Amino acid sequence: MGDRQLVLVVEDEANIRDLVGTALRFHGFVTASASTGAEALREARAKRPDIILLDVMLPDFDGFEVCRRLRDEGDDVPVIFLTARDTPSDTVTGLTLGGDDYVTKPFSIDALVARIRAVLRRAALAAPPPKEQEKEVLRVADLELDESSWLVRRAGVELELSPTEFKLLAYLMRNAGQVLTRAQLLENVWGWTHQANAQVLETYISYLRRKLDPLGPPLIHTRRGIGYTLRP
Repeated sequence: MGDRQLVLVVEDEANIRDLVGTALRFHGFVTASASTGAEALREARAKRPDIILLDVMLPDFDGFEVCRRLRDEGDDVPVIFLTARDTPSDTVTGLTLGGDDYVTKPFSIDALVARIRAVLRRAALAAPPPKEQEKEVLRVADLELDESSWLVRRAGVELELSPTEFKLLAYLMRNAGQVLTRAQLLENVWGWTHQANAQVLETYISYLRRKLDPLGPPLIHTRRGIGYTLRP
């Protein structure tokens, strides 16, 4: 398919699905479509899209469940949720499940295309070139993170982390001892340059603490009003 990127459009309303598909093809993308969660999973597995536009409200099971199942299978395809509900809880649910962004209906096609291109750019930057596979092992106190094998151990105990938890912990460890602002963390781990998703960061910090703290003294410390620091 060359440089043309494949967008899977998952939307149960045929008129929106067709409109978005037509607009994306006009902007140079290749498209596939699905109208249910089950169909979305089949298409994602068969066609390996570069990005998925995923409506939250689907007739069989919701877009959050589609994303959860893909992530459980180890599929890190970028996902942008389309939601009619602009509530913080929906946003946090989608993003903590491994979504990359969300767009609230009604949306402008130009804004949607800009968000798709931004997420694809971030995904390309996050994927290391083959020569960079030799990553270092980061160590802080009894915490060890091996970037090449994606292994994390504390006090010799191996921890199961999601890709986003791993990226967040690696960034904290690379900057151990420094106070990192919420804006810095959101930009460097998620690629966001706005503050709207600070609640997502707090959710992920709590996930990491839940996994690290039972094995030793707290390592991630909150600096009220500023951000977080990782130190022994």
